Amino acid sequence: MTNNKMYFIANWKMFGDLKILKSLNIVIKINKLRKFKHAKIIYCPPYTLLHNFVQKFKKTKIEVGAQNCHQLDTNGPFTGSINSKMIKNLGCKYVILGHSENRIEGEKNSIINKKISISLKNNLKIIFCIGENLNEKKSNKTKKIISNQITQCLKKIKNIKNIIFAYEPVWSIGTGIIPKSKDLYNNILFIKHLLKKKFKAKNPIVLYGGSVNPNNIKELREIKVIDGFLIGGSSQNSNKFIDIIKKTFI
Repeated sequence: MTNNKMYFIANWKMFGDLKILKSLNIVIKINKLRKFKHAKIIYCPPYTLLHNFVQKFKKTKIEVGAQNCHQLDTNGPFTGSINSKMIKNLGCKYVILGHSENRIEGEKNSIINKKISISLKNNLKIIFCIGENLNEKKSNKTKKIISNQITQCLKKIKNIKNIIFAYEPVWSIGTGIIPKSKDLYNNILFIKHLLKKKFKAKNPIVLYGGSVNPNNIKELREIKVIDGFLIGGSSQNSNKFIDIIKKTFI
């Protein structure tokens, strides 16, 4: 852990309903314990649950974010969309942008750049996802892809203090396969060095995401340059999520 906090970001994707709110009580209880005071927990549920989560965590240190947003912050004919201003008005503090599942659907770096810019303007903190796919990995293009994503998505953005970076190799998400510790260490270090050089960032926050679960967290926590985890499926089960947090610190 190279920063004061270890981040645990729960990306629920397309999952969850009102019945599941009760299961969050045990996470709230854990978050109050002194031995986990360095754990920064952020939940990113579907849009349909954002208001409920904000209310649920109102008197706690747990914060809430959205999983994406539109690139404009004005009203308009964009059926099914929600913008950063709406997200902020709900009481959310974060938004995930650049996730590979959205990139696969056609989201380009130029659009992500607009989303990041407008979200920062509306005082949301960004969880910015970067990472290579399997073909790019096999072609030894990982660092080139990461560099291009950062450069293009952060074009004309000078201050990155409100951006958390999540390195998520596309080939690892949902597959149960995680990178080799040496590769993960080198890639995270590369990202940090790039951010320090390009944006003069003193202590950039870089997380790892991709098949994080209770079985591999002990291996992942040994990679000291990682500042936390963006967790998908395992975060949907409160017991598994807590297990990940406990094993990170114990």
